[in-house]
Order: sequence, then C-alpha cells, then structure tokens
Amino acid sequence: MTDDLQAFYGRWARLYDLIARFPGVGGMLAVARERVDRRGWENVSLLRADAARPPVPESARSVEARSGFPGEASGIDAVLASFVSGMFANPAPVIERWCSLCSPGGRLCLLDAARSSRSIARPLDLAFRAFVLASTPPVGRLRYEEPPWAELDRRVGTAHRTLAARCSAADRATYGLGFVRLTAGTLA
Repeated sequence: MTDDLQAFYGRWARLYDLIARFPGVGGMLAVARERVDRRGWENVSLLRADAARPPVPESARSVEARSGFPGEASGIDAVLASFVSGMFANPAPVIERWCSLCSPGGRLCLLDAARSSRSIARPLDLAFRAFVLASTPPVGRLRYEEPPWAELDRRVGTAHRTLAARCSAADRATYGLGFVRLTAGTLA
C-alpha cells in the first residue's frame, strides 16, 4: 500500500506544487519554522515524518512510569493533521497513537475534507466526488466495491469521532459549505 501511495502522489506532485503556491496554502512547515525562529521559541520542535508512525517518544505517562520521575514528559504538546485522515484505511488506531504521544493536556486538531450534507452544496458535490475519484489511487480504476467518496466520508468521520471521544473538550466546525471539517480538542 505504501508503494502504491507514493507512486500515486508522485504523479500528482506537480499539481500539488502549483496548488501550494497559492497564498495561505504552501510552505506550511517553512512558515512554522520561520515563526518559531522569529519568536525565539527554543522549546518548540517541528517534524516532518510518516503520519501513521511518527518517530517520537512514547507518551508522558509511559515515560513517567518507566523513569519514576513525575513530570518527565515526551514534550509533545500538540498534533496538527491537515487533510491526512482520509488516507488511512483504518484511521482510529492512528488517531489513538497521536493521542498517546501527547502529554496530558495536549491539544490535537484534525482538518479534513469530505462530502457536504448541506443542501446549498449539492451542486458542488458532484465536482467534489469527481475530484475524489480522480485523486484516489490507483488512478484509472473505474470500479470500486464502495465509491471512493463514501470511503473518504467513512474514514474522515471515524477519525473525527475518535479524536472527539479521546478529548475532555472537543470543538467541531465545518467550513467551505460543509466540505471542510475541523475537530480540535484537549486530552484529559
């Protein structure tokens, strides 16, 4: 699956590069690094890695239990995942892993796209489904057991419900006529 995904996104890389040049879309990690440097935050680390298996230490609870020193933590205060939840065949364990990486009181935020349930968005839903079909690996496949947009809806819904269930306080919102979903929360 990983090889298929890498090959698929490799084919789309030029389009993503073009999209990333629009104001506010591209260079997210570079902008974050610039802000961290400008503010002099020495306690902030930014990481680009495999989202399903980030190369970071276990949770603060696990570190504390092993070391015997209260308060010794992994140092991970927040996880932000934008437009990635729909890529995981089973997003719940991934979201659970992200939650386990954060210290108590850590913040998590998911931002994803899925079909809108708003009646005003119905004319755009066909275009959204066509986009999802065109961007679902492997390209060229015309028949699926389940339509790719329904699978995307299921995955995004599962990810956002999993995060909301793990958080002591979770906020949910939709944007872009209901196509963009945001769930953010604080771990207990």
